[in-house]
This record gives sequence, structure tokens and C-alpha cells, in this order.
Amino acid sequence: MKCQKCEKFATFHITELTSGKPVEFHLCEEHAREYLSESSDQNEATAALAESVAQNVALNHAVENLREIDQQVCPVCGISFFEFRSKGRLGCPFDYTCFNEQLGMLVENIHGERRHIGKLPHSFHKGQDRRTYLIKLRRELDEAIAIEDYENAKNLRDQILKIEEDNHP
Repeated sequence: MKCQKCEKFATFHITELTSGKPVEFHLCEEHAREYLSESSDQNEATAALAESVAQNVALNHAVENLREIDQQVCPVCGISFFEFRSKGRLGCPFDYTCFNEQLGMLVENIHGERRHIGKLPHSFHKGQDRRTYLIKLRRELDEAIAIEDYENAKNLRDQILKIEEDNHP
């Protein structure tokens, strides 16, 4: 449904009782703000409604931002931020770089700090790049199999096996 004052999509539907009869207004966000600011001088109920509309607009904006963030995908393992939020698990170490801003806010909310303070295992950095590369190769292998590119899949499998053999003495 279109706004009664312009060609935009009507996102606000306001019903007023005037002389005991309902009068409906179908307005876009911009005209709804104008309408509510003009009539807010008339009574406090309209002011409360204007506040509600403002909260609704802010909530809609937050939902749109979340949709954009949810569609971000890690180029290494292919996990989306939505998958992380759903499962609660990341796909690879590179996800901390890819989703740095969102994860930083999450970690800060949980721990009160964004930076790790404390001990790390001695083997923490050993093999980190190799593991990330293996995750990427396995994802590419799955994609090659899915599109039935068996020649590429064979080469990827051989690369994975070679890296795994080099790691084990």
C-alpha cells in the first residue's frame, strides 16, 4: 500500500477516532513523523504514539543492520555470521579476524574486556596457519565434489594428504 501523501510504501497505518468515527491514515516513515509532530501538540496520547513510532523505526533499523551482518561470510571456511549465531561455534581461526567487530562486542559484553590477559598454551601459534589452510582446502574439496569437478577434487585431496603426512613423522 502506498503512502497517502507520496509514492513511497506506507509502513505506518494510523487510525484516529474523530467525532466517534475511525479515520485511517496510511503513511510512509517521513510523513508519519510529520503527521505525528503536527498533531502532538493536540494531546499527550499522540505524543506517546510518536515515541512508539520512533522506537519502531529504531528497531527496524537495528533489524536491517543485523540482516547485513548475518550475511557476512568467512572467505576461508565459508561460515556466515548467522550460522555462528545459530550454532554458537566458529568455523576456523580466521573467523576472529573476519567477524572481529561483532565478536569483539560479544566478548566485551561477556568478559568486560576485548583483550586476552593470561596464559596461552605453548603450542598455541604452532601450526595455526597450516590448520587454517587445511580448513580452506577441505571447503574447496567439498565444493568441487558438489559440482562434480572430480579432477580438481583429486588434486585437493592429494594436497590435504600431503600436508597431513608432513605433519606426522
